[in-house]
Amino acid sequence: MSPQMHNSALPSQRLPVYQADMLRVINGANLGDGLSYSEEMVPDDTYVLTSEAEPHSLLLEADDKGQFLIAGDATLGSPGARVFLDCVATFMPPSGDTIEVLVLVEVDEDGNIAEIYGAPLAPLAHKTEYSLVGVDRDIAVTRLAQLACVSFTRGTRITTATGEQKPIEDLRVGDRVLTRDDGPQELRWIGHSTQRAMGEFAPIVITAGTLNNTNDLKVSPEHRLFIYQRHDQIGAGRSELLVKARHLVNGDTVFVQEGGFVDYFQLMFDSHQIIFAEGISAETMQIDTRTRAVLPQDMKEDLPGHERRRHHEYEVHESLLDRPDAAALLKRASSK
Repeated sequence: MSPQMHNSALPSQRLPVYQADMLRVINGANLGDGLSYSEEMVPDDTYVLTSEAEPHSLLLEADDKGQFLIAGDATLGSPGARVFLDCVATFMPPSGDTIEVLVLVEVDEDGNIAEIYGAPLAPLAHKTEYSLVGVDRDIAVTRLAQLACVSFTRGTRITTATGEQKPIEDLRVGDRVLTRDDGPQELRWIGHSTQRAMGEFAPIVITAGTLNNTNDLKVSPEHRLFIYQRHDQIGAGRSELLVKARHLVNGDTVFVQEGGFVDYFQLMFDSHQIIFAEGISAETMQIDTRTRAVLPQDMKEDLPGHERRRHHEYEVHESLLDRPDAAALLKRASSK
């Protein structure tokens, strides 16, 4: 496998995080302390970002035992170290809105805390005071699952087995959808959630024609699009590629759409599939350690097809897409 392709067999998740000492208490019981784990956090403490605070990327891998680990090629944290999803802390700025921060704890080989990270689910601002108004130890896994789920937005037209392009919100369990690899397949489950379109939950808009799509395609940031290159324009070393929507953002033909709320829909089959949305190929929901939490309890263990097919070998490393013309190159590669 080319080193520029995704070379891990484990599903991965990249989160923008602040290290604990970048978010400090300026008023309250923990005065002077940085962000901590749930048992040490005190409601009504007031936090601010330090002047030099900037988010860094934390790259996690999810293994088959249900554990989260620092990925081997990560630049933050100790590769291979275990990470626990501790809680979701809810903060309130003076505006009265609320911002959730996913708190993650990295431990060393002896189980001692090595580092604490805060992954804001909406942007945090400098020179703004944030009052801690809630700590929830039960929803951290669910929040990560919602981030990891590949999702289409309301109105996305999906190609069915008959060739009809049907709005995603009109699909029902049992409907047959056209897949790239296995022809018509029945939908096993449809998920739906409404999120504030901010930060990590803001959808990515791929404008009409950018990747030969017939209309604007709006998907979650982690959603991967399937591209068949007739000529290898980006140096991936293969013709079949999966590219995350977030890696194509150029502020013009592909952009982040923040503001208001967004309705996200997840489509799941008996195995991970590539389907057609607005005329181009995109993946469906993949069940693994990250995403399993969103499923009904009676479906969580009955999905052997998702273990057998994960398509990880097709994923392009973001370093190959770190250029403003990446989308244009991929369009040319798939058109000629």
